[in-house]
Amino acid sequence: MADAAAEANTGAEVKENGGGASNPSAEELAEAIRKVKGEFPDFGIKRVWTYLKETNGYEVSEKRVKKVMQENGMTSAETGAEGDGGKEGEGGEGEDAESKKKSKNKKQKEKAREKKEFDDWCAKVLADTAHLVEGMTEAEKMKQPYEFTNYDFSGTLRPAFVTKQATVPPNIPKPDYADDSVPTSEQASRGTHTVDCKTGDDIEGMRLAGRMGREVLDVAARFVKVGVTGDEIDRIVHAACLERNCYPSPLNYYKFPKSVCVSVNEVICHGIPDCRPIQDGDIVNLDVTVYVEYKGKHYHGDLNETLLVGNCDEESVKLVKCAYDCLKAACEMIKPGTMYRDLGAAISHVAAANNCSVVKGYCGHGIGALFHTAPNVPHYKKNKAVGIMRPGHTFTIEPMINLGSSWQDTSWPDNWTAVTRDGKRSAQFEHTFLVTETGVEILTRRQGRPEGEMVWDLDAITR
Repeated sequence: MADAAAEANTGAEVKENGGGASNPSAEELAEAIRKVKGEFPDFGIKRVWTYLKETNGYEVSEKRVKKVMQENGMTSAETGAEGDGGKEGEGGEGEDAESKKKSKNKKQKEKAREKKEFDDWCAKVLADTAHLVEGMTEAEKMKQPYEFTNYDFSGTLRPAFVTKQATVPPNIPKPDYADDSVPTSEQASRGTHTVDCKTGDDIEGMRLAGRMGREVLDVAARFVKVGVTGDEIDRIVHAACLERNCYPSPLNYYKFPKSVCVSVNEVICHGIPDCRPIQDGDIVNLDVTVYVEYKGKHYHGDLNETLLVGNCDEESVKLVKCAYDCLKAACEMIKPGTMYRDLGAAISHVAAANNCSVVKGYCGHGIGALFHTAPNVPHYKKNKAVGIMRPGHTFTIEPMINLGSSWQDTSWPDNWTAVTRDGKRSAQFEHTFLVTETGVEILTRRQGRPEGEMVWDLDAITR
């Protein structure tokens, strides 16, 4: 039995002192650990040991790896005595926790830095345009324009002072109405039901317009909070457009005086930004359209969202959600072969189920080189819209949803602002869509969102 014992002792020495591919010597093990740490400097003892076993095929104990690492100064105070966050056997979890903490701190710092940069940018924009209201008292800013004298308002919202129209530098591409307010090319296309089927670069141009429009709307929405004015929102939107080499499409379109539509509470659409501060509990729709150049051609991208500002009542939250769901219901129908007139029934069904009504006076529209063109896209049921969806069609859907049973609207004396006739609140969402071979691409979707699916996100519209 002595011989058997001798063989056992020899085997023990091999395992302790090293030798062979799976049982490295102390020097070989130290060198292997150095290579692992060189490639993965954050690895502690447990993860180094696991790596050596799984990758190098080493049959060594964690205790031996720990000893070699300690002897060669390859552990750190940050990861504890074991190099993996404290207690032996829990090293991997400790290291993961430390890594997550560092990652969280990094994200928080990055978020704080981005917020400061954004706040500084907004402050600069407002400072650079402060001359528009310089010297005015708060009372003067809140004074109603003369055309509203003796006007019988349907709701509680009141207009305020509207500042001077902004200018656009000559390097920015401009639509044909930019100077004289008349969209002659759009007028020339009226009466046609032919819908342009876009391909190739035209689709890429529309994608660019959609992305730029989304960026500008996200900037404006981020700026909104209790106390900012519609005029300030307009100044932010104007600056954001110019930074992206875009023309703000609403500006001077049939003499619309601003770069964005800001529609508050009972305003259905086309609200003119003025000096009234946004109040706690308001719902605020921002309607952004941009005009971009792509490979020598020009394209519009149109979208809007309704924001919940401060402490909104439950009824307003439900209204805004209903407006979103109405657009989503229509979005789900977009594909080759769908008749444009059928969208209205789906939208009306969602609205009625939520005790809301669909405005009939305004509709979605084709969009591309022209701001508004074929097809017309009514949002109410039993409409007479002409046309069937084909791949390459680009158009907007933008259902305006009123609280209660009245769909009727009326207009303010400024000849733009549409409000509910009964004074109740109205909400709206809009996207520019592209019909694809298999369905739909939402050209104005949020960054990182699905290409063809709308996903409700209450946090994204709460301010």
